[in-house]
Amino acid sequence: MEKHLLSRRRFLGLALTGSAAVALGARLAPGGGIQASDETPTSPYALIIDTTKCTGCGACIEACRLRNHLPEGQSYIHGLLKGDEHVRWYLMVQCQHCANPPCATVCPTHATYVRQDGVVLINEKLCVGCRYCIVACPYQARIFDEERGVADKCWLCLDWVLGGGVPACVQACIPGARIFGRTDDPNSAVSQLIASGRAQPFHPEFGTHPAVLSYIIEG
Repeated sequence: MEKHLLSRRRFLGLALTGSAAVALGARLAPGGGIQASDETPTSPYALIIDTTKCTGCGACIEACRLRNHLPEGQSYIHGLLKGDEHVRWYLMVQCQHCANPPCATVCPTHATYVRQDGVVLINEKLCVGCRYCIVACPYQARIFDEERGVADKCWLCLDWVLGGGVPACVQACIPGARIFGRTDDPNSAVSQLIASGRAQPFHPEFGTHPAVLSYIIEG
């Protein structure tokens, strides 16, 4: 996978640099312009990962790293090789933006919170780096930023999304395995996939009720 990442690094850097000029401000957190809500979250967004198309090239992993200025070897996305000696496929995992997130439940300072639209964010000013959320996340979707002392994760590139764009990982996906859109548009590709029953949440038995991510797994 590393070979693929290296071959695409320049391509991704150029693509993301242009998009970053649109909005590379502070993370959207309380005090940063968008407030948390006590209402039950509902998500108008869906990011569907089609595992029948994912080649495991790692472009999404590297795009995420570049977009978020993470050090070499770190990303909010990690890949799992699934299957057996006969059939192999890739499962890319990141924050599921759960409606019932264990990471927020265990956070002693309420640094992790759920927006009204279902996106789970972190208020870095409140995070004390205790790493309880890293342990609590059943998807292993958190990383610890040593420089900032923050337990970080995917934030859905929300500044781009609110501006009408898509997350960096979606932009970078060469085989088109990542489909992003609004669930409140019945004609969107994500709405149709969810309605068809082909897109399913990852580990529904965890009871976290992922608000954003679904997967197409066949075979």
